[in-house]
Amino acid sequence: MEIFYNIITAAICVAILLVYHTWRVLNWAWFGPKKLEKCLRQRGLKGNPYKLLYGDLNELTKSLVEAKSKPINFSDDIAQRLIPFFLDSINKNGKSSFVWLGPYPAVLITDPEHIKEIMTKSYVYQKQTHPSPYTKLLAQGLVSLEEDKWAKHRKIINPAFHVEKIKHMLPAFYESCSEMISKWEEIVPMETSFEIDVWPDLQKMTSEVISRTAFGSSYEEGRIVFELQQEQAEYVIEIGRSIYIPGSRFLPTKRNKRMLEIEKQVQTTIRRIIDKRLKAMEAGETSKDDLLGILLESNMKEIQQHGSKDFGMTTKEVIEECKLFYFAGQETTSVLLVWTMILLCLHPEWQVRAREEVLQVFGNEKPDFEGLSRLKIVTMILLETLRLFPPLPAFTRTNKEEVKLRELHLPAGVLLLVPTIYVHYDKEIWGEDAQEFKPERFSEGVSKATKGQVSFIPFSWGPRVCIGQNFAMMEAKMAIAMILQKFTFELSPSYTHAPFAVVTIHPQYGAPLLMRKL
Repeated sequence: MEIFYNIITAAICVAILLVYHTWRVLNWAWFGPKKLEKCLRQRGLKGNPYKLLYGDLNELTKSLVEAKSKPINFSDDIAQRLIPFFLDSINKNGKSSFVWLGPYPAVLITDPEHIKEIMTKSYVYQKQTHPSPYTKLLAQGLVSLEEDKWAKHRKIINPAFHVEKIKHMLPAFYESCSEMISKWEEIVPMETSFEIDVWPDLQKMTSEVISRTAFGSSYEEGRIVFELQQEQAEYVIEIGRSIYIPGSRFLPTKRNKRMLEIEKQVQTTIRRIIDKRLKAMEAGETSKDDLLGILLESNMKEIQQHGSKDFGMTTKEVIEECKLFYFAGQETTSVLLVWTMILLCLHPEWQVRAREEVLQVFGNEKPDFEGLSRLKIVTMILLETLRLFPPLPAFTRTNKEEVKLRELHLPAGVLLLVPTIYVHYDKEIWGEDAQEFKPERFSEGVSKATKGQVSFIPFSWGPRVCIGQNFAMMEAKMAIAMILQKFTFELSPSYTHAPFAVVTIHPQYGAPLLMRKL
C-alpha cells in the first residue's frame, strides 16, 4: 500500500512540474507577448500582430537577405539596406512603433529627447540581456555589465584610456600604420595608379594596433585572437536572425562544436599572455604601458587598497575585457577608416583640403600627439563619416519595470531599439541635406552640429559612452594623416557600394581603390 501511495505522490509531483513548466513555456511563447501587445496598443503604439515564437523574425530576415542581394547607388538611403524592416515599420506605423524580435516586442526609439533620457538613466534602461547565450561567446566585459559590477570594471579600466596613456600608445599606432603604408609603397608603381583593396589591410592594421596596445605583442601573436573573434561574430549574427530554442546550444552540431572550440582557443591564448605578464610583475618587472599592463596594475591597486580580491577583477573577467578590447577596438576603427577613405574618394575636394592641413601641420614628418589634436578638417571629416556610417546601425536597451518615457508609457519587459542609422539620417534633425557628406556641419563641434540634441550617437552617450572613443579617434587621425602624406586615392571602377552589418557596418565587396604615390 505504501509503495502505491509513493507512486501516486511521485506521479502527482511529476504532473505538477509538467503543468508548471508547460505554463511557463506557454506564457513565454504566447500569453506574455499577447499581454504586452495589448498593453502597447492601448497606449497608442502600432505594430504587427504577434506571431507564435517568431514574431517578425522571418520577415526581418527575409528583408535583410533581399537587401544584401542588391548593391545600391551612393545616392540611395543606406538605412534601407541595413535596417529595411525597421524602416518599413517606421514608414507604416510611425516613429514610435513596435516590432517583434521573436516573442519580445521592441519599441523603436527615434526622438532625441527619448534617446537622451534612455542614455542618461542607465540604471533604469539597461543593456539587453540577450535571450541567446551564444552572444556571450563573442565578448562580455564592460559593455554587457550593469550597476555595481559595471561601476567596478569601469573604475579599474578607466586609467588605461586617459589621454596621457593614449599618448604613450602613439608609437604603436605609428608602427602599425607604417607597416601597412610600406606594403602599399612596395606594390604601387611610380607615376601611375594601382588598384588595392584597402579593406583587409585596414582590418589587419587596426588588429595589429590592438595587439600592440592591448598586449604589447606583435600582430602575429594577436592575429589568432583577431581571426577567431571575426569567425565567432559571423556565427553569432547568423544565429541572432532566428529564434533561440532553450538548450539548443548543447546539441552536438558542427556549428556549436566550432563555436565552443573558438571560445576555448581565445580563452587559452589570452590567459597565456596574462599569466606571462603576471609572473613578470611578481618578479618585480615594471608594468608595461599597454592596456593589459595598465589594467592589471589598476586591478592590483584596487585589491590592495580595499584588502580584498572582491574589489578587483578575476582572471576570467580580465580575459573578457581583453576579448572586448580586441573586438570593439579593432572593429570600430577599421570601419571608420574604410568609410572615410571611400567618402574622400567620392569627395576629392575634401581629400585635397585634408591633405593640405596634414602637410601644413606635419610636412612629411612623423605625426605627433599635439599635431594630431590640431587637425580640425580631418576631425570634421571623421565625425561626418561616423554620422553617415556609425559603427553600430542600431542598439537596444530594456526596462525591467514599467516606465514613463516622456509621453510614452511603457510596460516592463519591452526592448527599446534605437536605430542609430535612422537617427543620423533624419531630415527633421539634420536638415534636407541629411544624406549628403558635409563635414562643415562639425566645424564648431558636435554640440553645435546637433543643436544640443542627442542625435549623434556613434559611441553611445551619457554615463555609458564608449570608454575607447578617444583611443579610436586618435588612431584614425594617425592613420588618415599618414595615408594622406603618401598617397592620393580614388574609387576603382570595380568598387561596388554595398554597406552591410556584421555587428558593425562593413563594405560587402571590399574597398578597391586606385592608389597613386605623391
